Amino acid sequence: MGYKELKFDENSVFLVTGGAGFIGSNLCEAILDMGYTVRCLDNLSTGKYENIEPLISNPKFTFIKGDIRELDTCLEVTKGVDYVLNQAAWGSVPRSIEMPLLYEEINIRGTLNMMEASRQNGVKKFVYASSSSVYGDHPVLPKKEGAEGKVLSPYALTKKVDEEYGRLYKVLYGLDTYGMRYFNVFGRRQDPNGMYAAVIPKFIKQLLNGEVPTINGDGRQSRDFTYIDNVIEANLKACLASSEAAGEAFNIGAGGREYLIDVYHNLCDALGKQVEPHFGPARAGDIRDSNADISKARELLGYNPEYDFAKGIKLAIDWYVENL
Repeated sequence: MGYKELKFDENSVFLVTGGAGFIGSNLCEAILDMGYTVRCLDNLSTGKYENIEPLISNPKFTFIKGDIRELDTCLEVTKGVDYVLNQAAWGSVPRSIEMPLLYEEINIRGTLNMMEASRQNGVKKFVYASSSSVYGDHPVLPKKEGAEGKVLSPYALTKKVDEEYGRLYKVLYGLDTYGMRYFNVFGRRQDPNGMYAAVIPKFIKQLLNGEVPTINGDGRQSRDFTYIDNVIEANLKACLASSEAAGEAFNIGAGGREYLIDVYHNLCDALGKQVEPHFGPARAGDIRDSNADISKARELLGYNPEYDFAKGIKLAIDWYVENL
C-alpha cells in the first residue's frame, strides 16, 4: 500500500516544520492532496516560499513564518495538532563542519523545543528527520539500526542527539516519537543551487547548462539514493504506527546501492550529454558507502518503498528538465 490509501480521522491536523523545504513541501502537498489540514512552519532560511506558493490558496493550508529555536512559537503552532512531522533542520555535512554552533542551535535545541511543545500540547505522534550520517565510521553494509560507529561531523552528531531525545521523550513522558534516518533523498523541488547543494540536482543543472560537474573523491563512493515519495510514505506510516514502535529510529532508504560515478553517467545518458567530470578532493566528514537495511521499518512501520532508484531518477530528471 502506498501512502495515498492511508486513512486518518477526517479532522486530523498535521504540522510540518521546515514545510517550505524540499522534503517538507512535498509532505505538505501530499497531505493536502489526501484531504487533511496542514500547518506549515518555516523561517525561510533554507526553505523557499515558492515551494509552497501553489498551496497557499488551499483553505486547509496555513503558512506560519517562524523559527523552531523559539519555544513560544513551537508552543503556539502545536496547539490542536495531531501529528508533527519535524523536518526543520539545517542539512549538509560540510557546512556543519564550518558552523557547528549554528547546527547545535537549530538541529538540537530546535528539535527539543518541538518535542517539548508537542508533549505539552498532547500531540499524538512526533515524527522527525534523522539521517544515515549517524552510522559514522561503522564499516559494515548494509547499515542496520543498533550498529553505529563514531560520527564524523557536527551534523551527524546533532541527529544522533535528536534520536536520544526522541528515545527519552517516549520513555520519560510517553510522547510517541519516530526517527526517520533518511538515506540521500532526492526528487522534485530539491534545490540545485549553492555550494552545499545535493549531488543529483546539482549535476542535472550543471549538465543542462553545459557546465562540467565536479565529483568529490574518486566517484566509487556509494549511496542508497531514496526517492522523495518513499520518504512521504515513511512519515505518514509512522503517524499510524503502534506506540510499541515509538522511541526508535528507522532506516528510510530504498534498500539499494548506487556508485556516484554510475549515477553521473546515468544522468549524462538521460540528458543526452557526453561530458567527462572533474574529480576533486573527497569531502571531510563524508561516509564512504551507504546502503540501508530497511527490514525494521518494514516490520514496525509497514514501510514498503514503491520507488527504486531507476524509477525515481527518471521522474526527477523529467521534473528538472521541465522546471529548471
